[in-house]
Amino acid sequence: MLDLYGRGWQMLEGGLVTVQLCLTVLPFMIIIGLLGASAKLSRYRSLRIIGESYTVLIRGIPELLVILLIYFGGTIAVQNIAEMISGEETRVDIPAFWSGVAALALVQGAFASEVFRAAMQSIPVGQIEAATACGMTPKQIFLRIKLPQLWRFALPGLNNLFQVLIKDTALISVVGVEEIMRKAAIGAGTDKAPFTFYLVAMLMFLSFTTVSLVAFNYLEKRAARGIARA
Repeated sequence: MLDLYGRGWQMLEGGLVTVQLCLTVLPFMIIIGLLGASAKLSRYRSLRIIGESYTVLIRGIPELLVILLIYFGGTIAVQNIAEMISGEETRVDIPAFWSGVAALALVQGAFASEVFRAAMQSIPVGQIEAATACGMTPKQIFLRIKLPQLWRFALPGLNNLFQVLIKDTALISVVGVEEIMRKAAIGAGTDKAPFTFYLVAMLMFLSFTTVSLVAFNYLEKRAARGIARA
């Protein structure tokens, strides 16, 4: 029992894959979120339409469906492109891991766009006006005024999104990525001990979310240093 019927190491390997998924998705989520928020707050109407369309579309589709569309649809699209270039029948297989990363990054990026948009709008307008009066370009204002303060307002929302991201990695098991839930399902079916394996999976997810919560709380405190609280 203590070794989970000889599958303890397999569960640990699944936990490692889950951590790899989260840490790989996180930077893409942040980049997509910043781009989406910038588009939604842009002075150009076309960029605002693109940003709004992206967030409305992605947030309105079940995450599992996004994963399946990217895994199967992406493979077909890349295969068709490869055949057009080579002029002959080509077989292309997109790794399930990277399909999962792309799907989760798109989904979480849409929610991160709203977090960053709200954070940008929380920066005092007077600072932006002062920077403009000093002759700063929009790029300089973003890099020197907005971005340094952005994280203080965005970290609480990013904390919540990362908690969701950790749990959403379980959905990637449907395309064959052997993360925690995939390993637990294999063990539960093979050894006829579903309660044991799913309980262990629950404890592993709980430990990951607890560690991430502590880490983000620390980052929030550092970002708020020197800020007077009411």
